[in-house]
Parts: sequence; structure tokens; C-alpha cells
Amino acid sequence: MIEPSAGAAVRRSLDESGLLLLGELHGVRENPLIIRELMQAFGLSGLALEWPGDLTGVISAFVAGGMLSDHPLLWLGDGRITAGHLAVLRERARVGKLGLALFDGMTGADWSWSQRDEAMAGQILASATAASGTLAVAGNAHTPTSRTSQGIPLGACLSRQRPGVLDIRIRYGRGGYYNMRPSHIHPSISIWPSQTRLYQENGMLILELPEATEAIVPHRPHPWPQFPSKRPDRSR
Repeated sequence: MIEPSAGAAVRRSLDESGLLLLGELHGVRENPLIIRELMQAFGLSGLALEWPGDLTGVISAFVAGGMLSDHPLLWLGDGRITAGHLAVLRERARVGKLGLALFDGMTGADWSWSQRDEAMAGQILASATAASGTLAVAGNAHTPTSRTSQGIPLGACLSRQRPGVLDIRIRYGRGGYYNMRPSHIHPSISIWPSQTRLYQENGMLILELPEATEAIVPHRPHPWPQFPSKRPDRSR
């Protein structure tokens, strides 16, 4: 359910900036379903994801109908890439409503958190050319449109370049997610009634998800470090 005031705010963001931001907790099964619903509800064809840019060729071939070729970056296991995302991407491409960009690129070894976010914001701006607007999805630490305790997130960088851009924060209820390992969500408040809804609260856009489900995340087991076995000291 989209409350009228929230829907109007989203429209303003798209009209004024051409962008809408969505902050997620990685590794939740419902995340790609939310992406699909937002794109359908607001007629969006542009989608920018916080996935490694080096996957662009592999993912583009897949959404065009080909096989998903293996690539080491598909197996990060941090919940950004899920089976549900891949299914939604192919579906949106099949109906002709997908202009896809992957904006997590290489960074310098000495870059700060803010510098990485500034670089990602630049990638989003370079790709946000869809006439109907672009939905940019990233971890929820990156999407606020003002400075946070971590530094200057990409949302704040985009706000300087595209005044009027707004971010939606997903508020998760009970459930689980997968980010390197299965984890549980311990919400600070109960979400009631049990209905997914987008609304405004103190000028912020909130999307309430009453129950979250652990996503199917491509990952490979990490080997335990091997330590040399201790041998008895026979020098004495």
C-alpha cells in the first residue's frame, strides 16, 4: 500500500531529480520484490544497483536471455546479489522496462568511506539517463541525503547534484537475512498492521516490511585458516 502523501513525494523526487533512492538491508528475500513493485507503481525503467561494475557484461548477457556465466564476484555472499534479484532483472528486461547500471566500482586502497560513496554517486549520475527516472538501490547506510556519523553517503552526494532527490528507508519487522551467514533481525518496534506500506514520517519516506525472509544468496564456503600444528620441543 502506498499512502497518497508518500506517492506524491516520490513523484516530486522523480520530477525534480530524475532519481529515487532505496536503502535496504542486504540479504532479504523481499528486497527485489520491493524493487519490482516500486518500478511498476511509478513507471520506472532505470535501475542502479550497488553491485560490482565488473559484473556488467555478465549480468547484461543474462538479462538479455543468455546463460549466467560464472564470475568470482557473483559469489561475494554479502546479500547484495540474490536469486530473487536475478529473476526480477530478467523479468523487467523481458517486458522492455529495464535500463540497468551497476555502480560499485574499484576504489583506492587509501580511500575513505565518503570517497567511495562519492565515486558511487558519480557512477549513478553517469547512468541515470532513463526518461522515466531511475531507482538507485544500496545498503541503507549509503542512501541518506544528509551527512551521517559514518561520513558523507552517496545520497548526500546525489542531493548536491540533484536537489530534490529523496530516499526510502525500508523498516524491517521480524525475520532473517543472509550477509556472509544467516542472521536474525531484532526490530526495535513491532510493525502493525501486518501490511507492507510506504508512508511519510517526519518528512522521511518509510517502507514498512512486517516480516523479512532470508534470501537465497550465492556464496561459497570460506576455508578455515590453517595454522601450523604444534610439535613437542625436543631441543632439550
